Amino acid sequence: MTKRVIIVGIPGVGKSTVITNILNTLSKQGVDVKVAEFGTLMFEQAKLLSIANRDELRKLTLEQQRSLQEITANFIYSLKNEVVIIDTHLFINTVEGYYPGIPYKLLDILKPTHLVLLTANSEEVYERRKTDVARQRDLITADEISNELDISKTMIASSSIFSGCPFSIVQNNNGQLEEATMRICKTIIH
Repeated sequence: MTKRVIIVGIPGVGKSTVITNILNTLSKQGVDVKVAEFGTLMFEQAKLLSIANRDELRKLTLEQQRSLQEITANFIYSLKNEVVIIDTHLFINTVEGYYPGIPYKLLDILKPTHLVLLTANSEEVYERRKTDVARQRDLITADEISNELDISKTMIASSSIFSGCPFSIVQNNNGQLEEATMRICKTIIH
């Protein structure tokens, strides 16, 4: 049976770095693991709508976002690796407000076995966002980041209730990459 592990976190918590570390660690242990980056897969579909970069996805209408999300979720569910790590966000900050990145319908399609929320100190997240030149991030204050971290905790608990699978909250503050990686690997392969 495929383990589908959804790993989420607000921009700047180090999600991509931790996921890369998990992939390397599990692969070295002989685990057949695949990372499905939800945004990248969704962007492949969005290109058909003339979207130029991933950061424009959140500017689509909610109807367009929902359609692209469902197509992407069905593709990810079809993957048959031993472990599929689903790299996504719990919510997207749109012009209409916060939109869930994995609403109930997607949870129902994906049927996750594990949910993991990566967090970090809000000041560290703020500094990481300021120095990230690879993405077009909206700069917000450390207080707003703290609010997003609080929203994330509520949403991961709600996702656990809706999906019926357990969730973990893992800290990834500066210097804790290996600890965060090992904690998640132990959760997946127990």
